[in-house]
Amino acid sequence: MIANARMYSVSAEAGAVWRELLSRILAQAGVPATVIDHPAPAPLEELWNRPDLAAVFMCGLPFSRAQPQPVLIAAPIPSPTEFLGAAAYWSDFVVRADSAFRTVPDSFGRRIAFTVPGSQSGCAAALTYFMAVPARAPLFSEVIAPTITPLGALAAVVDGAADIAPIDSYALRLLRKYRPDLTSAVRVVGQTLPTPIPPLVASAASASEKDLAALQSAFLQAHQNPSQKSLMDELLLLGFAEPDPNAYVVLRERFDAATAYWRSNRLADRTHPAFAL
Repeated sequence: MIANARMYSVSAEAGAVWRELLSRILAQAGVPATVIDHPAPAPLEELWNRPDLAAVFMCGLPFSRAQPQPVLIAAPIPSPTEFLGAAAYWSDFVVRADSAFRTVPDSFGRRIAFTVPGSQSGCAAALTYFMAVPARAPLFSEVIAPTITPLGALAAVVDGAADIAPIDSYALRLLRKYRPDLTSAVRVVGQTLPTPIPPLVASAASASEKDLAALQSAFLQAHQNPSQKSLMDELLLLGFAEPDPNAYVVLRERFDAATAYWRSNRLADRTHPAFAL
């Protein structure tokens, strides 16, 4: 079995901390699994479709649409105060710090960067947000090529390839810690509504019920272990919570509604083929 934290390994340093934390929690659970790398630009779907997942971060939108659904193990609770001690997150809209934009609508008519079409924080949350904006479509001049990761979306804004991008709020806090060279060049001008944060999942047939229960218990108790807690502090985590599968249903419902809406209302004058609805 395997474990992986690609979604929140925002830098080499952060990735190393995640690998160590996952290794210690797996050892605590007594479940034989190997922490593997799956670096970008390798598609995350290739990882999520493996039959041997033990503890792998999965975006909530693909989880909500998967048939059969993987087994929910745990969900991270970010430590920054704005997360209110909940296993929830949102998308922050970032622009260059030196831009004239003060609100999201200020960026209309310009270029937007999304990560990949199936990403909740990097695409779908923004599509839902834009449905409620009182402006005539198309809103943007261009949806640029997929940036794949939050780091890629951030870099697109910093480098001037895009004027605005929605970024996973927890990933952005990690980027502020591990890549201040980039985050110091942007600022947030808006955010989407909070939704359940990406969970750690296991394949339905990858382990016995006993092993799955041991995995979940080890994650839920990780904050009580001093050596694991120190690593969690480095990753801006309070702990892990038990996810509710029903909480992710809203992601699928909103995605379906947004997809239908933007098929009838053009989001941009030019849209990269990857984001064609």
